[in-house]
Parts: sequence; structure tokens; C-alpha cells
Amino acid sequence: MARFDRMTVLNTVLADGVMPIFYQPDVGVTKQIVSALVKGGIRLFEFTNRGDFAIDVYSELIKEAKVSAPDAIIGAGTIEDAPTAALYIAHGANFIVAPNFNPEVARLCNRRKIAYIPGCATVTEISTAEEYGSEVVKLFPGETVGGPEFVKAMLAPRPWTRLLATGGVTPDPDSLKAWFSAGIACVGIGSKLIRADWMKAGNYDAITDLAHKTLGWIKDARK
Repeated sequence: MARFDRMTVLNTVLADGVMPIFYQPDVGVTKQIVSALVKGGIRLFEFTNRGDFAIDVYSELIKEAKVSAPDAIIGAGTIEDAPTAALYIAHGANFIVAPNFNPEVARLCNRRKIAYIPGCATVTEISTAEEYGSEVVKLFPGETVGGPEFVKAMLAPRPWTRLLATGGVTPDPDSLKAWFSAGIACVGIGSKLIRADWMKAGNYDAITDLAHKTLGWIKDARK
């Protein structure tokens, strides 16, 4: 069962503006990633369903976070169908993220009051997702569909839309300024924030430092 209700999740998405995205088959490494990001001020996490026994890793992570990082809001990503969504919700997913929109997943999440952030690449897809109750929609793949210019053009006639951009966002002042100036609500960042070379070297302090800087750059970009 989710520890955080849908409104808490959505308000944190809008307040913080960043959601790290990661997958690791090693439970120990996954816990260290979350710990490093929490130290940097991060509260939102998307653990992606991308490997064998990913649900086992996720379940252990959720149990550990309840004790060691009680403020961490951990959701499940790369969830394309309702059975998989139900599995992760049963293991404590606080929100569901997908690369696509699926009405069955939307209905399931609405029944359980779980935030559903589906991936969309067109205005029609975004509008449909909103019709099914998605308060925040993932623009994916963000850079490929048009980047900040697409966001700016799309929000002109639809200023009520809230987008989370994933794909093409980097944790640096220029990239974040471009996206947030265009009107994005939040960004999802994966390997550019949780770098493989840092993990290999056990340099989790570098992840903490970049997370802290990223939150500061987002704050500046929103001014």
C-alpha cells in the first residue's frame, strides 16, 4: 500500500521539479543511490521496471526506505499495462510512470487514488491522458518530440497542462533554464544525474553534490 497519497505526490512533483530515474539489479547499490539523492535534497524517485526480478529489488527498496528515508516518495516507472501496475501498487508504489498512455492503467490508478504519469508525445495524447485523470503528463521522449519549443507552443493554447519532461534533459543550468522557461512543471533525469562511472567508483558523494546543485539550478530557472 502506498505511504503517500496522490495529492502529496503531485504537490511534491510540482514543488521540487525533479524526479531521478534509475534501475539497478543490485539491491545494495539501489539503496545507496536513494541515500545519496536524499542527502542532496531529492524527495521523488522513479525506479524503472527494466530487468528480471525488478519487483523484488523494488520491494526491498520500499521496505528499507520506510525506515532509512521516510520522506522518500518512490514510484515505479516503465509500467505499460494494468497487471504490472497492480503488482507494483501491491508492493507499495506511490505513483506509476509509463512511456505510453494506457486507459486500463489510468482506471486502475484512479480506483486506488494513485498518481499516474503516462508518457505522451502529441497534444492529442496529452489531452486524452488528462481526460482520464492524469494531473501531470510525461512528455516523452522530450527532446525528440520538439524539446522546450514544443512545450512553449503547446502550452500557449493549453496553459492548464502540467508536463514532466524526460529525455534530453541534463542537470546543468542551461538545460534546466531552457525547459523551465518554456513552462515545464518537472523534469525526469536518469544517467546524467546518476552516472555509471560514479556508481562504479562508489563515488556517491558526487551524486549527492549534483543533486543538490540541480535543485538550486531549478529554483533559479523558475525565477
